[in-house]
Amino acid sequence: MSHKQTLPYDDRPSVSIETLRADVLEGPDKGKSHEADAETLTIGSAEGNDLQLSDPTVSRYHVELERTSEGVRIRDHGSTNGTFVGQVRVGEGLVPPGVTLRLGKSTVRVGEGAPKAVELYDFEALGELVGRSASMRRLMSRIEKAARTEVSVLIVGESGTGKELIARALHELGPRASGPFVTVDCGAIAPNLVASELFGHEKGAFTGADRQHVGAFERASGGTLFLDEIGELPPELQPNLLGALERRRFRRVGGQKDIAVDVRVVAATNRDLRAEVNDGRFRLDLYYRIAVVTLRVPPLRERPEDIDLLIERFLHDSGYQGPIHDLFDEPLLARLRAHYWPGNVRELRNLVEATLAMGEPSFDPSEEPPPSGDGSDELSINVRPLLPLPYKDARGKVLFEFEKRYLGYWLERTGGNVAKAAREAKMDRSHLFHMLRRHDLR
Repeated sequence: MSHKQTLPYDDRPSVSIETLRADVLEGPDKGKSHEADAETLTIGSAEGNDLQLSDPTVSRYHVELERTSEGVRIRDHGSTNGTFVGQVRVGEGLVPPGVTLRLGKSTVRVGEGAPKAVELYDFEALGELVGRSASMRRLMSRIEKAARTEVSVLIVGESGTGKELIARALHELGPRASGPFVTVDCGAIAPNLVASELFGHEKGAFTGADRQHVGAFERASGGTLFLDEIGELPPELQPNLLGALERRRFRRVGGQKDIAVDVRVVAATNRDLRAEVNDGRFRLDLYYRIAVVTLRVPPLRERPEDIDLLIERFLHDSGYQGPIHDLFDEPLLARLRAHYWPGNVRELRNLVEATLAMGEPSFDPSEEPPPSGDGSDELSINVRPLLPLPYKDARGKVLFEFEKRYLGYWLERTGGNVAKAAREAKMDRSHLFHMLRRHDLR
């Protein structure tokens, strides 16, 4: 649908959501409270939290609370002094509304807030994004509003959820649509080359710099610079990026003169940047600069009602003209809706393309239970069809399935933090990146 066919805001459909309220019972901010206007509520000492506390024992971004159908989900951002329910320190878990939390020297009661009406986008497509679920149509509505502005946007979501499509929609629906859209994947560039990729370099600036290179900031002038996986940006380069964003000028590596820059920055990450701020691995002032607006992308497993629509889109994009049920019958669609989808929409697209190539589904999702997070997953492989194959081919198929399950486990365990997964799995980070790309998990 065209962006111009949208309904007036007053006539947009909406949905009622359950919200949260937080009341400080003990501590320096006793008596302070906040009622959220969404399902989430953040508490911490830094500006930008929904409930900002002055308690010095509370971390900058201490905890995020989310109202769900099952209760209140707690996500501690790696705070220094922890989030406690009674005597139990909680990293992530579900609690009932009305629970009392202890954060440092403060005690906060989390209860039910008043229901709120939130606006939904009036169509099932925005740019290249598609979705009929309430969560996606809410996201599309926020994307459309953010696109009309020039503010920096941070897109947060797991790998494969379509963060670049959102960045492109922000560009194409905004005032800079006629300008360039330039992407820099901060996680795919060697750390010693990131500065050159962002800012460019002069001839002779370093060994191998045999000519001048124009960086992404210059190439994006008048348009949008998309910094994908910004959480992978080396700490030593974060002040340079902050300076360029604040002063709107920079110098090429090895350069002597300032170059003016006019770009809108959209960033994306699958990492918990607030936890990175708490740990000192990501600058707080840079976080403020890039996260003026934050868009959170729901994982595919949380919006199974979008599966059929996405399959139809991918089949259409591939030139398929037949009925969807010729390839995906209802029993299979039901299993797809129940699948965990560690690779999210990217994994579904790969399944559709493989199904078109082979004329039948390439795997049965019912055979792949979601990762348990406790290391107890069993890898079930039917060996009999592999026995007639040459040893190298049979071994390769088994290894491929093992790698996919192993990578999914570590991504789930670390919340998609690739650097942390590499450390905890004792793997070389570049090798892990290579494996993730081979399995379309990044």
